[in-house]
Amino acid sequence: MKLEVLGTGCAKCKTLEEVAKEAVAKFGGFHEVKKVDDIMDIMNYGVMSTPALAIDGKVVSSGRSLSVDEVLEYMKGARS
Repeated sequence: MKLEVLGTGCAKCKTLEEVAKEAVAKFGGFHEVKKVDDIMDIMNYGVMSTPALAIDGKVVSSGRSLSVDEVLEYMKGARS
């Protein structure tokens, strides 16, 4: 599973990246967390508000910070 944190580097974007890494550690297995900060790449996802989280190329959240538990729920949903 590949998690992408979309954001240009604001505090909320950095926090979401840390939360995503913590969720991956709790989830178990090998999963990639990638930070996407290029505005053109972010726009290609159709995201207008950051931070955003994409899992396996699909945006699951945009414009708000998430908790570790929320990211875990998105990961469980992406797995099924």
